Amino acid sequence: MTVDYPTLAKVIESLAEGEDDIVALMATVACEVHQSDARFDWTGFYRVTAPETLKIGPYQGGHGCLTIPFARGVCGAAARTGKVQLVRDVEAFPGHIACAASTRSEIVLPVFGKGGRLIGVFDIDSDQPDAFTEEDADGLSAILASVFGAL
Repeated sequence: MTVDYPTLAKVIESLAEGEDDIVALMATVACEVHQSDARFDWTGFYRVTAPETLKIGPYQGGHGCLTIPFARGVCGAAARTGKVQLVRDVEAFPGHIACAASTRSEIVLPVFGKGGRLIGVFDIDSDQPDAFTEEDADGLSAILASVFGAL
């Protein structure tokens, strides 16, 4: 199954209309994206809460790591570089943080607010190897920009 990103974007846009609370928006995005595809085993946000520090935000799935420094893991790399991290095999990613033993592949996208301010990262884990594509990166990036870009 692949995600119909244009339809998912419309659903999220309608749910998010008029909302400016970042946590409420994160919860809505995490829920809708998580339910859109069986590949998505863990779906959630890590928020920038202090310099070089991410803390867990709204998510769907099993427990996640509570705190991730920018210097570690896939989420830290996305926050540090401001670039999407598409990891086909987490075992091959130097410094990968195993929050869940079932994770085989991962995509992490930086989340930017107004003026390019880094709000956090959006992390999706899969229990399948090589689960994510450039189509996922593009579709998810567009949704994140639409929901959070003006905040």
